[in-house]
Amino acid sequence: MFVPSVPKHQLDRLIALCGLLGGGVLIAFRVYDRPEVNPLWLVLLTLVVMAALELVRRTRPVLAVTVGGLAVAVCLTWGSLLATLIMYTDLLYAAVIYGPRRVSMVLHLTGGGTVLALSGLAWWRGGTSTGLLVVVVSSLLFLVPVWTGDLVRKHREEAEAERLRAEQTALLSEMDRREAVGAERARMARELHDVVANHLSAIAIHATGAQSVARRRQLPADDPLVEVLAVIRENSVQGLAEMRRMIGLLRDSGGGEADESYAAPDLAAVDALVAKARAAGQDVGLDFELTQEGEPGRIPAPVGLAAYRIVQESLTNALKHAGPGLVRLRLEFGPEELRIAVDSPYRAEAGRELPGARAGLVGMGERAALLDGSFEAGPRGGHWSVRAVLPRGRESEGRA
Repeated sequence: MFVPSVPKHQLDRLIALCGLLGGGVLIAFRVYDRPEVNPLWLVLLTLVVMAALELVRRTRPVLAVTVGGLAVAVCLTWGSLLATLIMYTDLLYAAVIYGPRRVSMVLHLTGGGTVLALSGLAWWRGGTSTGLLVVVVSSLLFLVPVWTGDLVRKHREEAEAERLRAEQTALLSEMDRREAVGAERARMARELHDVVANHLSAIAIHATGAQSVARRRQLPADDPLVEVLAVIRENSVQGLAEMRRMIGLLRDSGGGEADESYAAPDLAAVDALVAKARAAGQDVGLDFELTQEGEPGRIPAPVGLAAYRIVQESLTNALKHAGPGLVRLRLEFGPEELRIAVDSPYRAEAGRELPGARAGLVGMGERAALLDGSFEAGPRGGHWSVRAVLPRGRESEGRA
């Protein structure tokens, strides 16, 4: 069932208004104690005072119940009005709920004393039956609201304690989870550093030593053995750098801000990549040109990383295999997809293909396929052409 939510201050005003209207109706029909004797202005005054106290029942509960008690005493002495008494029971309830804890004890004592005094006076004047009736009525007026407020406050405090306990349990569980994840990441980082990274370092060192031996033997630069050693050393050094980047990511504390030096590369670093390739290609007569079309906008991280790796591998292959000339890199940023085009001077000479030379092409194709994109590479019109299309949608981001 839908229950409309009413702001607290508006609810207090509504209670005061209902009390005034109800009391006004009762006064209009002279439904109060001894209307022919008790002054009307006094009955009306106690009603207005009680309605005004309803407006501060939450903010000033002790003041409201104290002044309300005096108004009830006047009401019971000079004209009891039902609306005034009902509003006083609400003030008692609110004082227990919103006031200090000691207010409940004080109201129990004063309420019990009032019940005893009124019932004793009624028994002395009207007998046992009248005394019992006054006990029931006065208990409903002075004690039942206090008991109800105690129960409600107790349940609220228990509910708040359970909520805090649940939040604490969830926090401890999250801390345990993060600690376990951090321990596992640290263990993986140690394994990568102690095993894989050491092997890559050994490969790079041995390849460098083999290159030194080849230079001492004065082997030509285009000798297949020299080229294989260069490829081995370059790939091992590059793999070692990537491994260190991965180890840095794994050793991140997980506090929400990773070390920027270990951030995954994206297309924002393509300019630096082209500048590095241009500097490396000067000795072999290669130049590099970068053109971009469209607005990059927000590119999903997996798409940006895959595009960066494809561009990186394409430029590396151009440095290894392309003839002298201009290498053109073009990035087209469309609303739905990202297009990559790399054209380098094609040099088809016998004996140039090295062991494992096509592993990079396979890796670029796999990156594009994981994002539901397309990839193709091969000779075209005197150039070695690389074409990749990567979707920019959420679906490809999720699959990656």
